[in-house]
Amino acid sequence: MINKEKWAELIKDFHEKKVPWLIERELAIPLETPIKRAISIIGPRRAGKTYTMFQLIKKLMNQIRIEQILYLNLEKSDLKGIALEDLNRMLEAFYELYPENKNKKVWLFLDEIQNVDDWEKFVRTLIDFEIKVFISGSSSKFLSKEIATQLRGRTLSYEIFPFSFRGYLKAKKIEIRKYLSSRERALIVKELKNYLFFGGYPEVVLYPEEKEKIISDVIETVIYRDIIERYKVRNVKMLRILINSLINSVAKEFSIHKFYNFIKSTGMKVSKNSLYSYVEALQDVFFIFPIKKFSYSYRNIEQSIPKVYIIDNGILTFTGIEDKGKLIENLVFIELKRIGEEIYYWKSPEDYEVDFLVKEKRKVKQLIQVCYDISDIETREREIKALLKASEELKCKDLLVITADYEREEKIKGKKIKFISLWRWLLQS
Repeated sequence: MINKEKWAELIKDFHEKKVPWLIERELAIPLETPIKRAISIIGPRRAGKTYTMFQLIKKLMNQIRIEQILYLNLEKSDLKGIALEDLNRMLEAFYELYPENKNKKVWLFLDEIQNVDDWEKFVRTLIDFEIKVFISGSSSKFLSKEIATQLRGRTLSYEIFPFSFRGYLKAKKIEIRKYLSSRERALIVKELKNYLFFGGYPEVVLYPEEKEKIISDVIETVIYRDIIERYKVRNVKMLRILINSLINSVAKEFSIHKFYNFIKSTGMKVSKNSLYSYVEALQDVFFIFPIKKFSYSYRNIEQSIPKVYIIDNGILTFTGIEDKGKLIENLVFIELKRIGEEIYYWKSPEDYEVDFLVKEKRKVKQLIQVCYDISDIETREREIKALLKASEELKCKDLLVITADYEREEKIKGKKIKFISLWRWLLQS
């Protein structure tokens, strides 16, 4: 049990401390909604959910008294074992400290809310009392499951990812201008190389000399705290083997059935159901993202073997992936995911493949190939042939090839294909 005295201490500690320096994220989250709704901020660990909350708090501090705002990190060690009744006591302590708030608007920020069982009941109560509620969590499924049941229609959700390339440049204090000198362009291309290999986790960007330690900590936190503890995983060795296999399969199809048969052939024991649940858990904590093969048939989509992508390129290079083609493709996927596109890959019966198919409602909006070196004749022919076949079959005219540095618009077999460099595409998106 957490008593009122402890809660009062935590509340006053927050009001006495300064909000830390931060880099403003591009995500536009409203401070108020026209109807009674909570705002939920979800995303992987260490991606910046807490600092996004601080960003909102800083804006609020220009409008209202700090005593009308409360931020609580529900993962703090002195809140271990926190229960629903503790949150009710916290609210009582808050209003006892500031009784004038009973007649004023109040903003409450609850970080890592999934640590409290039945948290949705408390949030529902806050919404009913017209308290402005912001919650964050590191689990897509845990939050979405509760939101879908108890908070249906009473929340707006926003996803936070590691820095986009625009955010990365902002963190490095590099201004993005409409027109660039050759020096400015060279600087952006140089920074893109760092971003491509080391990713966009905010701590890695701000403290590059500690990047290996930070990425190692991120991986271990995801494995131990978010998966082994939360999902009660007992076969830790198998989980590690699976994660390693998924990382090495980045940008390729990954079949759990084939992986299971491989594990069986080595004499190791694991059930196929366990493997499925491990993969689901890795998706839940935003570590991996599978995308399905496109079809107009829902059944065919669900039965297709997914391609796998990883949350951040820093994790890939830390674990030994240095193939620039894979790194660029993973980066493009994460950017498409960040901006909220509905993404698939396309594959013909003859094995021609388009990396990304962007769908909008029932329409195929765009077809994207990612190719590091388009100057290689064989590679160029293969990529373009697949793009043209998909364009013909799917009646899609928006054809894009993202390259390392080649930029041009070409007409091939009556189809217009746009070639764009990765850095320019990332800044435009």
